Amino acid sequence: MQKKVALLMAVLFMAVSWASAQDISVKGLIRDAQGNALPGVSVKIKDTNRGATTRPDGTYALQASGTDVLVFSYIGFSPQEVQVNGRSTIDLVMQEENKQLNEVVVVGYGTQKKKDITGAVSVVGEEEFASRPNTQLGAVLQGKAAGVQVQAPSGKPSAGLNIRIRGTNSITASSDPLYVIDGVPTTDTRSLNPADIESVSILKDASSAAIYGASGANGVVLVTTRKGKTGPPRFEFNAYAGYASVWKKLDVLNGAQYRDLMTEMGYITDWDKYNHNTNWQDEIFRKGTSQNYQLSVSGKNDKTTYYLSGGWVQQNGAVRSATMDRFNFKVNLEQQVNNWLTMGTNVAYSRWHDVDVTDNTGVDRGGVLLGALATPPVIGIYNDNGTFTSNPFQDWENPVASTDGPDRNYKQQRLLGNVYAEVHLLPELKFRSNFGIDYNNAVYDYFLDPFRTSFGRAKQGIGQNNTDLINYWIAENTLSYDNTFGKHTVGALAGVVAQQTRWESARIEKIGFSSSGIPTTNAGSVFQTAENTKAEKRNASFLGRINYSYADKYLLTANFRADASSIFGPDHRWGYFPSVSAGWRISNEDFMQDVTGINDLKLRAGWGLVGNDQLGDQRYPWLGRVGSGKNYPIGGTVLPGTTPSSFENKNLKWESTEQFNIGLDVAILQSRLTFSADAYVKNTSDLLLDVPVPRSTGFNVSTQNIGKLRNKGLEFLVSSRNFTGAFQWETDLNISINRNEVVDIVGTDLFSSEVAGRGNVSLTREGEPLGLFYGYVAAGVDPETGNMWYLDKKGQRTFAPAADDRVVIGNPNPDFIYGMTNHFSYRNFRLSVFLQGSQGNDMFNASRIETESMTDPRNQSTAVLRRWTTPGQVTDIPRATPNNADNSRISTRYVEDGSYLRVKSATLSYDLPGNLLKRIKLNSLRVYVTGENLFTFTGYSGFDPEVNFAGNSNTSLGVDFGTYPQTRNLIVGLNVSF
Repeated sequence: MQKKVALLMAVLFMAVSWASAQDISVKGLIRDAQGNALPGVSVKIKDTNRGATTRPDGTYALQASGTDVLVFSYIGFSPQEVQVNGRSTIDLVMQEENKQLNEVVVVGYGTQKKKDITGAVSVVGEEEFASRPNTQLGAVLQGKAAGVQVQAPSGKPSAGLNIRIRGTNSITASSDPLYVIDGVPTTDTRSLNPADIESVSILKDASSAAIYGASGANGVVLVTTRKGKTGPPRFEFNAYAGYASVWKKLDVLNGAQYRDLMTEMGYITDWDKYNHNTNWQDEIFRKGTSQNYQLSVSGKNDKTTYYLSGGWVQQNGAVRSATMDRFNFKVNLEQQVNNWLTMGTNVAYSRWHDVDVTDNTGVDRGGVLLGALATPPVIGIYNDNGTFTSNPFQDWENPVASTDGPDRNYKQQRLLGNVYAEVHLLPELKFRSNFGIDYNNAVYDYFLDPFRTSFGRAKQGIGQNNTDLINYWIAENTLSYDNTFGKHTVGALAGVVAQQTRWESARIEKIGFSSSGIPTTNAGSVFQTAENTKAEKRNASFLGRINYSYADKYLLTANFRADASSIFGPDHRWGYFPSVSAGWRISNEDFMQDVTGINDLKLRAGWGLVGNDQLGDQRYPWLGRVGSGKNYPIGGTVLPGTTPSSFENKNLKWESTEQFNIGLDVAILQSRLTFSADAYVKNTSDLLLDVPVPRSTGFNVSTQNIGKLRNKGLEFLVSSRNFTGAFQWETDLNISINRNEVVDIVGTDLFSSEVAGRGNVSLTREGEPLGLFYGYVAAGVDPETGNMWYLDKKGQRTFAPAADDRVVIGNPNPDFIYGMTNHFSYRNFRLSVFLQGSQGNDMFNASRIETESMTDPRNQSTAVLRRWTTPGQVTDIPRATPNNADNSRISTRYVEDGSYLRVKSATLSYDLPGNLLKRIKLNSLRVYVTGENLFTFTGYSGFDPEVNFAGNSNTSLGVDFGTYPQTRNLIVGLNVSF
């Protein structure tokens, strides 16, 4: 009897097993918490490649066995696993997840969950880098993070970007942020390949940046490059090609109008010799091109993670001869040697080449953009003998001679990377050692042949060779501890850092070439310059940090760093930079548990002190240095000699910035709407300024710690998921308001921005913002004389104002800046539109001084067709005044509203459906078209409202003087993975 029962049980078990192993039809309906059907949900059988996707009505159907496990996943929702258990109908309600709060964010010397951060940190993720093509890191950050102002001071391919985090923090020292790429600090990101970037964290306040102490005053940008994420090798290929053009041209006089003006001004010549009607803008501006190819492979197994990439990008600018190309190679490798040791390396090699064009200067100095406006249209490009033409009244080159005449090439090779080892001494205790380098070798060659241009003939040819070598290394050793005791979570970090930078440069220039056959300096006959310099800078640091959390409600972070810098005197080399910040997650309090509409509510506050020792080319500002080249006649023989070249100041010390920050983070409606707001005050003291000293000392200026500067502002960030069904729509909006004030510079007015031979236009003065425009108040054109009226300090009109009649005439600092990104998707189509703008800032259009002054034989804009010519005429353009600049003084006449709203980029893409991908054995394939700078809404009359002729200057802001404009770009691309 027992045998029969056992046999029966075995048969029943086999029957059940056989039945469960048979595929059955499984169907169901997938909805969100509000009952809305979810189309496009992935339904896969676990550990297989089989599955289905929900239809527009949220339903699905597939074949599965009774023991299978179904995995449901959808963007923005928590993945769920459900066992079939023989069921034929499985309905499911998916729960939205708050990815933002649980996102792991890279902070200084470690990572934190976003929900635990108490400082002001902005994150730009990988999806932002993938949303549009780009060639520079700064271009991706523009308009994406509140409090981060990214300006493109020039549109040339070789130009970098000017980045300011919460305003300008210094006057003489650098205000550029510190960039840390995979643990290696740097100040140059042009050679960084954005395709290799995984995420960027921007440490904006002192409480988050103080861990970098001496280098954190201007904020810190942490760049993490990509690593392998999947098991088998994954190949990705990205390519695009595009066209670029200037989005605006300016109207200037044609040949006949120019001849009339010159005749009126008394420039008489045989016009039959000059009968061309050349449009120099058409000759200088061209259809630019771009192309970019990137290939990478990545993978991961139990012990090894790897990422390798290579790429090439080329941009031929919209201005004649401007070009840039870059090769990039990247290797990221991490190996778990055993259960206590992990080693890795991140290495990037780049080769950069560019051909620059001269802008930001007048035609008399070879300025190409102003040359395109001011060169007489009555001449052609070439003379009959093949040489370049020049102004018939002045021997100034035409703009094509400036672009095509000289050979000029800049080449840079760079190796940036690190090696590291992590030792897990205990499960909670880790030691990390990191050694990084940034090796940069650059060469600039210039040759102007002795025949084709006027300047070349005058010098009988010019040859230059400049070499620059920058060798930087950093060694870091840190010990970190992380543990949880019940409701208490504690993290601690301690470390030591040593850094050194060595600069070497050499420059040689010779003139007197017999021909253009040998373009190197050895063919020149006369030395103009031969010099060589070397310098070093060293830093040593101790750092520490403590993180504490209680019950995921009360958060505390404290940092401390001590830094020593060779920039300062022996008694003041050490600076001490503490910070503390706290957070209160109100949403986790018991009294908030019944408030279902709020998913997260956190209040943050912080204080910190950070430093700045970035003085540009001043490597030894405290030291009384000795200069060479001062020769002395002794006994009838000239002997070499030296003289003191700088004022010694052993008391020189750190420039320090103290910052207070308070912030609020809110997530509501199941985190479909998130909001962040921050308010801050930054006080910079002990400014590193070049201060005038008595001439009796033998010097003009001395670098001293004098002055104070303040920035204060508000930042707002709103992110919303507006639609989450078949049609999805997400919006990100940020607005930043910053007010800058020079608190103290010992009553000294500092001037900068010399333009058009009219003096300086920018003023830095106590009690005012940086870089104000300073000049005369124009009061219109006198109908009787045609001369420009100006107001004196008493408000009376005068034709000849005195120097002390000048007043503040404009403010280049914006009232606020903003950026808004909208992502739309429907099925496999995606549209991303990014708007960026600036409101309330003035521009000083110095280019108009060149094109509206009528003081010499330059061509002019069509505005001068309204010029005064007869008594009684009412107009806004004064009369022509050869060799007299009184009517074109720096004044309100050239100040314009520089506010703008720009459609910075719009990308439409299509992802190939999954069933087609399987047929061609690809993981993904996306095609896209992108437009950049498609539309610009502005009242500014110049080429572009975003530019600044002084680049990243702290005090020369918002001045346009023949600056290379931004271009409109159309790009078509392809992304493939397999």
